[in-house]
Amino acid sequence: MSAASNQSRIAGYLDSLRQRKLSAHTIASYGRDLRELAGLVQSLPGEPAFVAVSHFHVRKFASQLHGGGLNPRSIARKLSAWRGFFDWLADHDPLPSNPVEGVKPPKRDRPLPKALSADDAVRVVAEGMPGRDPDSPEQRCNRAMFELLYSSGLRVSELSGLDVRFIRDGDYQSAGWVDLAEREVSVTGKGSKQRRVPVGGPALAAIEAWLQVRDTLVKGDPRPLFLSARGNRISPNALYQRLTRHARALGLPVNVHPHVLRHSFATHVLQSSGDLRAVQEMLGHASIAATQIYTSLDFQRLAQVYDATHPRAKKSDKPG
Repeated sequence: MSAASNQSRIAGYLDSLRQRKLSAHTIASYGRDLRELAGLVQSLPGEPAFVAVSHFHVRKFASQLHGGGLNPRSIARKLSAWRGFFDWLADHDPLPSNPVEGVKPPKRDRPLPKALSADDAVRVVAEGMPGRDPDSPEQRCNRAMFELLYSSGLRVSELSGLDVRFIRDGDYQSAGWVDLAEREVSVTGKGSKQRRVPVGGPALAAIEAWLQVRDTLVKGDPRPLFLSARGNRISPNALYQRLTRHARALGLPVNVHPHVLRHSFATHVLQSSGDLRAVQEMLGHASIAATQIYTSLDFQRLAQVYDATHPRAKKSDKPG
């Protein structure tokens, strides 16, 4: 099958897509992906025909695209276009199987977690919401929750599940609680893994202030540490909304939610200590690999400081 025959097959497939009333934009996109496939096929030894393409070849093509800098999302789109084309081609040419079946795009790179600056993090957890009474039960509850999230790097579900103390009652056993005397919080994280994390002084003070008024809100279950406006255990979603609304009222330019405070906790502890293993333990990561993403984030900060302060950091337009 010649290059002209390959192009003829592509034209036939695109005509079939027009008959299915696909949009012109979609058809043009498929055309580009298939012409790129034809170019890759031309590089194969022997007969440069679509029918000669194997599963191995498609994997090689995907690797070449990735090595050339194409992102995983775009590669996934191309594979989808190629898969549909070979399904159609099987009705016109003898194919042993669709060579694209089972070929997966490269894994997408995990985005670096967003972290607040230390000043912004302190603002979020320490400042009250403008126009609200800081001593109201809801505002005291918010302050205690936000302080604890940043102080100890808890997941939102872990914080929501905290009880006023360790409770064992029949089939019920506390998933987590704060020990004010020991200045630590015990939580049950992913995989039912339990851990204890230190709690800082401001968070302890905020929790004690909240406990002074907590009983005025309790309705029904007396065990939850943090409560909704209705007096029940606060849900992760309600906590998310409260923190986002609070940060927006303070005028922060970024979307602040509980996981941002967890990321900020990890980033700031790592920047100060450099102890990746300790951060892993406090976050409750099963593997150090999950924590290592913060080393990249920390290096970005160091690079920014270097570029802004070192007299020889800035590149000149032309060599001197």
